[in-house]
Amino acid sequence: MELLQQEALNKFQKDLSLLLQCFEQVLEEVGDSMPILQIYQSSQSFPIEAQGSSRQVQAYSIIFQLMNIVEENAATQSRRKIESQYGIQKEPGLWGQRISQLQKQGISEEQIIEKLSHIHVEAVFTAHPTEAKRTSVLEHHRQLYLELVKLENPVWTPIEKDAILRNIKAILERLWRTGEIYLEKPDLDSERRNVIYYLKNVLPEAIIILDRRLRAVWDSFKLNRELLTNPSHLPQFTFGNWVGGDRDGHPFVTPQVTQKTLEDLRVHALMMLKEYLQVLAEQASLSDRLQTPPPMLQEKIQQMIQQLGTRGTTIILRNHGESWRQMVNLMMARLPIQSTSSNAGKLIEFEGCYRYAHELLEDLEIFRQSLIAVRAVRLANFFTLRTIRLVQTFGFHLAKLDIRQNSAYHDQAIEELLRSTNFENTDFSNWSETERCEFLMTELQSTRPFLQPQSPVGEKADQTLHCYRVLEQHIQRYGMDALGQLIVSMTRNVSDLLSVYLLAREVGLVFNTPNGLVCPLPVVPLLETIDDLNQGSEIVEKFLQHPITQRSLEYQKNQRGYSKPVQPVMIGYSDSCKDGGIFTSQWSLYKTQKSLLQIGQKYGIVIAFFHGRGGAISRGAGPTHYFLEALPHSSLNGHFRVTEQGEVIAQKYANLLNATYNLELLMAGVMGKTIEQQHTTPPTYGLEEVMEQLSLMSTKKYASLIQATGFMTFYSQATPIDAIEQSSIGSRPARRSGKRTLKDLRAIPWVFSWTQSRFQLPGWYGVGTALHTLEKEHAQQLLQLQETLPRWPFLQYVFMNVQISLATADPAIMSQYASLVGEEEIKQNILGNILTEYELTQRMVSKILGASLEQNRPIAYQMLKIRKGILQTLHQQQIRLLKQWRALSKENQAEEYQQTLQSLLLTINAIASGQKTTG
Repeated sequence: MELLQQEALNKFQKDLSLLLQCFEQVLEEVGDSMPILQIYQSSQSFPIEAQGSSRQVQAYSIIFQLMNIVEENAATQSRRKIESQYGIQKEPGLWGQRISQLQKQGISEEQIIEKLSHIHVEAVFTAHPTEAKRTSVLEHHRQLYLELVKLENPVWTPIEKDAILRNIKAILERLWRTGEIYLEKPDLDSERRNVIYYLKNVLPEAIIILDRRLRAVWDSFKLNRELLTNPSHLPQFTFGNWVGGDRDGHPFVTPQVTQKTLEDLRVHALMMLKEYLQVLAEQASLSDRLQTPPPMLQEKIQQMIQQLGTRGTTIILRNHGESWRQMVNLMMARLPIQSTSSNAGKLIEFEGCYRYAHELLEDLEIFRQSLIAVRAVRLANFFTLRTIRLVQTFGFHLAKLDIRQNSAYHDQAIEELLRSTNFENTDFSNWSETERCEFLMTELQSTRPFLQPQSPVGEKADQTLHCYRVLEQHIQRYGMDALGQLIVSMTRNVSDLLSVYLLAREVGLVFNTPNGLVCPLPVVPLLETIDDLNQGSEIVEKFLQHPITQRSLEYQKNQRGYSKPVQPVMIGYSDSCKDGGIFTSQWSLYKTQKSLLQIGQKYGIVIAFFHGRGGAISRGAGPTHYFLEALPHSSLNGHFRVTEQGEVIAQKYANLLNATYNLELLMAGVMGKTIEQQHTTPPTYGLEEVMEQLSLMSTKKYASLIQATGFMTFYSQATPIDAIEQSSIGSRPARRSGKRTLKDLRAIPWVFSWTQSRFQLPGWYGVGTALHTLEKEHAQQLLQLQETLPRWPFLQYVFMNVQISLATADPAIMSQYASLVGEEEIKQNILGNILTEYELTQRMVSKILGASLEQNRPIAYQMLKIRKGILQTLHQQQIRLLKQWRALSKENQAEEYQQTLQSLLLTINAIASGQKTTG
């Protein structure tokens, strides 16, 4: 394996050198010569000339982009070699390893199949503003990656290889001539188009390959393949979406935007399915003369002709004597979509059209069974099964749209409702929790709304009610498949959740049944801060005790075919880390999941966790298979939902093979751990007291920094946060309400700014002091921690991630950014604390892990080392531009101010590419 790692590194160097040579030649040909290879090979910073500095920064950014593309391809080829030379069970986290582990534990294939169909994984795409690269640039990256993959094929002649290299140079020239940064904020339409691109153009094929790999692995273990030919036996992978539904601090997500999003998702889902049905029709060329169509097929065709009327009669005139192809043509004709161009369409409705995806699924299953009836099993289990799987995955909606709003916004909406009815005390936000709950309990026993239909009340109430009205109307028309969850961010108490029921009742989204009011969509708490996580089990328990919640969960169970009621709970990694530091965040999340699982068991309800992970370690990132291993026992109960944010979407899903790999990590991991944990008892580690001590000490140290006198002055000057807030990388504002406070600042720009200035502070600060204090005061407990670490995946995951954060931080660069702080005393105090804690954390984490990053993660270490020289150059340029920009007046020196800002934003983009992360 070490040899393969070295081979992967050699391949990386070889392919990168090739691309950099091409890039250098392109620059020379267009008259912008730069010594690209020399810049890359230099381990020291390379000076940026004052003249033409923006173009040099762009060149450095492109070098990093090429590194990332080559690294992705090298990792893919390395995984292939591991499978070929060492076996499919050797690549961590994939189907082969997971099934092998289950077999070693004595779990039979029947037991695996029994649980497999109950596995449901959902990746939720968000538009959080962390993707610094324009969509045009990402498209050039995709094309470059495909050309690089072509070069893997050894059969090319010299002429053919030369043609590939010419294509590479053409793409590189386009990349060089394309502006890298957003000059204006992307609007919601462009963010929606970006998400739809992945959902429609990459992920359907990735789902097909994912299933194919599962069947191949199943065969390799000599298991019964027939068990996997039934679509109902296969695990379910679906997608969610926040673009057009996430309204938390986002004033541009209006009800009209939500409605347009639901329509666009439906259009593109139907267009995508039409394309795959067309492929199925091409494959369904069976002649009726060579095999007699079974009665089930003939009867279905006649039924569909009658449903479609003259439309059906016209279609059946084509492909005479090919009944199977005729049925597929009829299925295509029933899709409620009309193509307006090769990539666009519009929704239409007509007599006999499909309204729901399950209607198409039923027809496809009859089609599949009819093939099996004439012993065309291969055709049934190849093209037909894959089409069924795409309908199961994407339905007529591509991805479920979540609606998220802040609890404070709901409070203000209710206050407007109360004022509209001349309620005596309308200050709902400041009522005690007891008063709030008593009011809500009383109101929710009645079906009476506050308002007459369509009555205007106030901005907050009107926006909320109009949004819920859009959802209710969509449900009435198309059912619930397209809708995900009603998520309440900053859930502080149970009244924050009950408030959603009250507001939804106004428009009939909460409706009456013989047993009382019911909500068809899950109302989901988002536990984000440390305090909210610590109170999470109490909040959820009170919520589950409420009659409307119990009725709603039972209704949702029956609608979705669950064996038990399911209550989703979203847990936030970003704000908890911003609030209490990395160690306390991770430990609080772990404890909260365990306590919520106990609440679920108490009430006979499945708690389905929705993990709000970001792209940086301090926002929950980390290798997927290690993350899944680190979750508490039984928390993977077959339901798993996770956010994919910002630049993470392009990194994971831009290219088909990488997309398939990341989907497999998720699905195989959830499957393996769910089944394994259902056959094992929870392990005990006896470290709860030690973990609590570490948590308290690390938070105390972290709080002493962010609450220190002058900290905000230091932060605002020693990081490029002010420039980041001027950037146009997302449609959503950086602050929730526009106040210039740490509390109001979102976790994303908080992490982004520390990442840009190489402090990486949220990913490690406080851990060193906690470990050192434990060593001084309870040396035996530190020893116990070290001895337990190899057995406890959670502990390994936390400290390995801290080690990565430390490795990507750089004390020398920190000090350079700190030179921007004007007040010497503040600079010395804050920087001194940071550097002292950095050295202490380095020493203590290395002691706990017993090895350096170079030993633990040699490839990651090498990738950091390779990037070091150019990053140093870019940091120096950014510091120079920050000084220059901050000294300019926006009013009196407007032109120079904007030009300098654009140059500064280029460095932000380049550094983000170099570190492969923003926030």
